[in-house]
Amino acid sequence: MSAPLLQVEQIEVVYKRVITAVQGVTLAVPQGQIVALLGTNGAGKSTTLRAISGFLGLDDAVVTEGSITFDGAALQNRPPHEIAGRGVVLVPEREKVFPNLTVAENLAAPVARGTKARDRRPHEEHIYHFFPRLAELRDRTGGLLSGGERQMLAIASALMCRPKLLLIDELSLGLAPVVAGDLVRRLCAIRDELGIAILLVEQSAAVALEIADYAYVMENGRIVLDGDRERLKGHKDVQEFYLGKGSAEGGARRSYRDIKQYRRSRRWYG
Repeated sequence: MSAPLLQVEQIEVVYKRVITAVQGVTLAVPQGQIVALLGTNGAGKSTTLRAISGFLGLDDAVVTEGSITFDGAALQNRPPHEIAGRGVVLVPEREKVFPNLTVAENLAAPVARGTKARDRRPHEEHIYHFFPRLAELRDRTGGLLSGGERQMLAIASALMCRPKLLLIDELSLGLAPVVAGDLVRRLCAIRDELGIAILLVEQSAAVALEIADYAYVMENGRIVLDGDRERLKGHKDVQEFYLGKGSAEGGARRSYRDIKQYRRSRRWYG
């Protein structure tokens, strides 16, 4: 089997030289697949994404152990602009768009300086193919967009960078289920038509497991379970703690913190 596009191997992330936020995390993203990283708030998902994208330095954090390899190149502790230049582009959880710029200006902002409008426009029109609503709103400022429209624009802006791997932090956060469902379908179309791999960080397992080829569950800075979509959908603990199905004895639903230990899958990409 060929090597995955992205391989994260046993990384440890430390904040302010003393706080270990992520420990021993290993995951892989094969070419052209959607991989989900699941877990509750504070599990270490966003930290892992920032480690891959190079934005840890803004938080006074560093990868102290392990390796992050993308398309054969080591990424750990590299600056964000260098990582983005290699084809790894992040859609952040917050501050997704420039609120004072129009939709069209937001899409132009990530494009390399010196690129002429006539060279940018065909790619921009292709982006509108995935997000026709943005074509209708191209003259509206980002600050006047709805939450779902901002998320569309954030993904569209990332696509203007022509990524090989798209990192998306909390796709469905704050969005109505129907809006999240629409975005999920559009991500599938982007993956299928452009061949872009996607690493999706999500609190909502129901959303992520609709599209993920493979998924990892994080708790307390560690990967505690992994498997393909069907395996995780059918896993008893995932059903109870992340999908809201089933209950503990006496009918009371337990907190995810009651989990003592997951049986880890031994299936890894290699």
